[in-house]
Amino acid sequence: MNKFLLKIQNLIVKGNEKEILKGINFQMERGEVRAILGPNASGKSTLAHAILGNPKYKIIKGKIFFEGEKITNFPPEKRVDLGITLVWQSPPAIKGVKLSQLLGKISRKKIKIKEGKELLEREINLDFSGGEKKVSELIQVLSLKPKLVILDEIDSGLDIKKVEMVAETIKKELVDKKVSVLIITHWGQILGYLKPDFVNVMINGEIICQEKDYKKVLKTIKKYGYEKCRECPFLAG
Repeated sequence: MNKFLLKIQNLIVKGNEKEILKGINFQMERGEVRAILGPNASGKSTLAHAILGNPKYKIIKGKIFFEGEKITNFPPEKRVDLGITLVWQSPPAIKGVKLSQLLGKISRKKIKIKEGKELLEREINLDFSGGEKKVSELIQVLSLKPKLVILDEIDSGLDIKKVEMVAETIKKELVDKKVSVLIITHWGQILGYLKPDFVNVMINGEIICQEKDYKKVLKTIKKYGYEKCRECPFLAG
């Protein structure tokens, strides 16, 4: 069995004819919880879409491996079949389709829903609050028996109570069951609940550092700001 669930080598990606990712090297082991922190427009979401195979983002160079298999040119649906899933930052509303109907089409396992039962008979994301959208996305992802779940700004726009509720669902249904989780966030509030194994900082399309102590990283960013991260003061102790 390959040691790494996900491995990315020298990935260069364009979006709208602009180079966004500039040689990303990155890897995750099975069952690992990892966070990517960075300011807005740093390339975090582009990396998420590149991993999932969104055709709007063109891979110019580099390779993506999942469970040792090269998936660089795989379409999104094949990557989902392999177990890669994404909780979208801004999921669309789907008028006329109830969440229960969608789950009936995509579910690969029966899931016990504690949070979000009231959403099942509502049209997907139609007049959902920010927290309800996140819960709806998580319910859909859980039904797919994922091996890797990418959370794109899952804590964005949520109050403290909703962040705690969403984080508890992620911990119980994913982290505790050893599903690999990649958390993409620019402010890191949710990290205190999920306690990632590693944190990477991304700026201007590059991953510039890796650190185990997420508290140290957050403290440094709060004190110095992202513009100081290239100097990595937290690595100096």
